[in-house]
Amino acid sequence: MKPPYGFQDYPKKLNYNQYAFINTQAHEYLELLRDAMLDVGYFGRILELYLVRLMFCLFADHTGILIQRGMFHNWLEIHTATDGNDLAPKLCELFQALSISEEQSLKPSKFFQYVNSQIFTKQLPIVDFNVKIRDILLKAVDLDWSCVSPTIFGSLFQSVMQSKERRQSGTHYTAEANIFKLIGPLFLDDLWTEFKRAQTNPKQLLALQAKLSNLKFLDPACGCGNFLVIAYRELRLLELDILRTLYKSIDLDNLTILCNAAQFHGIEQEEFPVQIARLALWIMDQQLNLLLAEQLGIHNHEAQFKKTATIIHGNALRLNWRTICQNVDFILGNPPFVGKTNRSKEQNTDMDLIFKGSKKCRSLDYVACWYRKATEYMLITPSTRCAFVSTNSITQGEQVGALWPDLLAQGVIIQFAHQTFQWTSEAAGKAAVHCIIIGFGVQDITVKYLFEYTTPQFSPSSKLVDYINPYLIAAPSVIIEARATPICKVRPMLYGNKPIDGGHLLLSTADKAELLAKEPQAAPWIRPLLGAEEFINGKERWCLWLVGIDPEELHAMPEVTKRVTAVKKMRLSSRAETTVKLADTPFLFSENRQPSTGHYILVPRVSSERRPYIPIGFINSNTISTDANQMIPGATVYEFGVLESAMHMAWMRAVAGRLEMSYRYSTTIVYNNFPWPDSNDKHQEAITTAAQLVLDVRTRHPGSTLAHLYDPITMPQDLRQAHHKLDLAVDAAYCGAKEFAGDSDRVALLFELYQKLNQGLF
Repeated sequence: MKPPYGFQDYPKKLNYNQYAFINTQAHEYLELLRDAMLDVGYFGRILELYLVRLMFCLFADHTGILIQRGMFHNWLEIHTATDGNDLAPKLCELFQALSISEEQSLKPSKFFQYVNSQIFTKQLPIVDFNVKIRDILLKAVDLDWSCVSPTIFGSLFQSVMQSKERRQSGTHYTAEANIFKLIGPLFLDDLWTEFKRAQTNPKQLLALQAKLSNLKFLDPACGCGNFLVIAYRELRLLELDILRTLYKSIDLDNLTILCNAAQFHGIEQEEFPVQIARLALWIMDQQLNLLLAEQLGIHNHEAQFKKTATIIHGNALRLNWRTICQNVDFILGNPPFVGKTNRSKEQNTDMDLIFKGSKKCRSLDYVACWYRKATEYMLITPSTRCAFVSTNSITQGEQVGALWPDLLAQGVIIQFAHQTFQWTSEAAGKAAVHCIIIGFGVQDITVKYLFEYTTPQFSPSSKLVDYINPYLIAAPSVIIEARATPICKVRPMLYGNKPIDGGHLLLSTADKAELLAKEPQAAPWIRPLLGAEEFINGKERWCLWLVGIDPEELHAMPEVTKRVTAVKKMRLSSRAETTVKLADTPFLFSENRQPSTGHYILVPRVSSERRPYIPIGFINSNTISTDANQMIPGATVYEFGVLESAMHMAWMRAVAGRLEMSYRYSTTIVYNNFPWPDSNDKHQEAITTAAQLVLDVRTRHPGSTLAHLYDPITMPQDLRQAHHKLDLAVDAAYCGAKEFAGDSDRVALLFELYQKLNQGLF
């Protein structure tokens, strides 16, 4: 099932894509202006504001805002000197004319009229211009700037101000579809549904138009204003369809536009994006007014200069949002993506203020502050709904337990969500990041949609669900807390062995050969070593494993003793007291959990998210595992089978943390909370047989590493088939003959089992 409308279903009347070449030319002209103005002494904030004002004039010249079309072009050509020497003071006069109303002005300009836009209020210093700048402006003004999309202003200006090289700006439209992923389920789907139902009823259409005009929007991290610009555009386009439908049954004189930019509010900490957001909303307003006049002959002169958006320059986390706009209907946006290790001192102070000194808050990403602040707002205005684009880490691992219990306790309900997907930034050259979208409020709603992604690059499939939990799973809101011991009666999982040796006990294959050439008697003390890298990528590595060695035997190996002495020196030089104490046993790893006999299961602590399964090993105890892995000493093939199954992988993906996008397998979160099947002998035998087949098939490809075997592109067919049999055997241990439709069903069952286990019902 899908929502009533999707991105492709919305009427598109402002088709900027056909004018992509104009956006590219606009980018080039702004870069030329930037370079030329840098040459004459403009820089920093002054340069930024000057460029914003000039872009306004270029756009206004093609829309008739400056009294008539072409006025700026004529003024440049006729009323400024050809050498450009008087251009700077005359531009300052122009900017002053645009910032002062006729009532305030002692001498109104005959060329330009007052514009109610804050971008002209600040007086700028005058620096001499030249003929080069005048020529660039004359060429730029010939471009039809009315076709430039306001939604690219932020990325265009960011590219212009930061780029040293000429870059094309052809990727500016990719993010708009992503913005629809948020505004669609937050409000736009419902409004279009109302419109469809009211199409034949003029009274209902007028009521819907009035409703649209009373909606209030707030983006408390608005940046350059893209969310506000697109939301405003779509609101006005819906109103245009209402008016077009009413046109058939109501006299034209009685039709008027009601929606306006004053319904939109934003907060932004950086000054330059504030100016861009104000300009983008203002220009979008004028483009929509032109469209209205073109299609229905309705002119919106009243609102043209009087009703503007409110964009506040300040720290949103230290401002009272209600003083900016009371009774907001929708809070939306894309708050900053800053991880816990990258925050500034000021941002840490923000977090302490928002979370009132909670120790857990320091483990959260910065974006969590906006969730907490929005919740406080909604507790006063419960009808407000909110949706944020966020880093996916707030729905993974330890951050879930640090953020969501507090929000849930205050009544927060997740109303819709997009699981992890790839968000491509509009700014040229920016890397794609992996995000989620969470729509939430403090009132329940009947229809909840969960948007699931096969991979972060794929398009989503939508599912109507009863509830969505903080892991963005269609399951009750259960929080997986860190546990010191397994929730089920299974063997404990341990960290691998930690050297802290300065590399002196570790050997490459060449090191091993060189050492044995000098001291062949060291052979019994050299063991294979596996970190996650060696295990997955088939690399050879070795170590000196000197557990149980007699002093006489060690002294008989001077080359080995040199290495041990180097370990002692390294540990003694450490600032950590615990490491210094380890200098008493320099021949041993700092931490030894290696089983002395039998087999153990090896689970890499970090593994690529591309793989359908984490490559898990069933390893002989003769091979030493480092602390880059987890170990289960004494484990059986049955336990290997359960952990290597689709069931366990689905659980891991739902609750594990991430290192960038790679899975970060945690003992305390993933393994210790995993609900194992209540298997009978028949199921255990089936799982053991299927698991052994997976191990056997791996050996049929001796030249392939586990990285190759589990790559989704190169995974051999026989290994896929073996895993499929294992998945069926493990699934059957949980639900008998019933087959799961997919991982979401598996996770829903596991959450249900976890809840019962946690409540002691088993």
